[in-house]
Amino acid sequence: MRAIGFFEPLPIDDPKSLTDLDLPRPVPSGKDLLVEVKAVAVNPVDTKVRQSRTSQNGAPVVLGYDAAGIVAEAGPDVTSYKVGDEVYYAGDITRDGTNSEYHLIDERIVGRKPTSLSFAEAAAMPLTAITAWEALFDRLKVKDPVPAGSNTLLIIGGSGGVGSIAVQLARQLTNMTIIATASRPESRSWVSELGAHHVLDHSKPMAPQIEALGLEAPGYVFSTTHTEQHVNDIAELIAPQGRFLLIDDPDNVSIGPFKLKAISIHWEMMFTRSMYQTTDMDEQRKLLNNVADLVDAGKLKTTLTEVIEPINADNLRVAHQKIESNKTIGKIVLAGFLGSSDAV
Repeated sequence: MRAIGFFEPLPIDDPKSLTDLDLPRPVPSGKDLLVEVKAVAVNPVDTKVRQSRTSQNGAPVVLGYDAAGIVAEAGPDVTSYKVGDEVYYAGDITRDGTNSEYHLIDERIVGRKPTSLSFAEAAAMPLTAITAWEALFDRLKVKDPVPAGSNTLLIIGGSGGVGSIAVQLARQLTNMTIIATASRPESRSWVSELGAHHVLDHSKPMAPQIEALGLEAPGYVFSTTHTEQHVNDIAELIAPQGRFLLIDDPDNVSIGPFKLKAISIHWEMMFTRSMYQTTDMDEQRKLLNNVADLVDAGKLKTTLTEVIEPINADNLRVAHQKIESNKTIGKIVLAGFLGSSDAV
């Protein structure tokens, strides 16, 4: 089967940073599904893993943490899906990724593809939807009031993949006031269209901007990117006893500024359940099915902003370059392997 991978971490402008491969087609066992991949999305985690992981025992590293496709085979212990079902999912960072024609994935972290979306539109959603959902409802617990703060959520980096879903989920499933940050006119317009009540410029101090809006201190802050640049600003603007969550990997961030306000600090890592085979792994299947229902009801929209065809190493390198520019809005998707006649 066709696949894309690498053997050593290299800059993305090196042709060997991602190469076309011919690998054996996997065989499912246990709870695994073998999915015929129709479309894959590219996330910041893809670029981070590519820059740090090295081949083990001569085997290529295959990336990819978002996919939509069709169940081609099912392991003997599978109970939720059958051959022919259309599915979408975010993958498992401990296993080979989705950048291949066929991919093995545990059914407990797979959702039914929204019927109203194409494969490309669906592939844009799983990783960001799981991250945003778990961050809002499992970690920040935004439906539990913060005693000293307003019912206001600040999302830093609102126009990115995770922020784009978080804004929509918060708008559709809570009664919170949503503040998103964006620094460019096109990204400010994007988050407003998704449902943000207010938009701040994160290239400037945010505390004065919130004060100028006449809003109380936010009880919840969700930082998706560049947390190290904003940590002191966040400590100043967040309400006492508020909740602060981050998903990026900041260097040398001190949590000391949060002590006086008794701020609780949370991490979200959507791969935790699959990485540690937690007893609640199936929650991600349920979560993705809930998201599919919201999409099909017209309450959530895909955050797909660009499709590149077909799926190959040259196009995947282009997508990685775009992600590494830190200027993307929404999600980039690669669709269809060359020669496939199926719609994406």
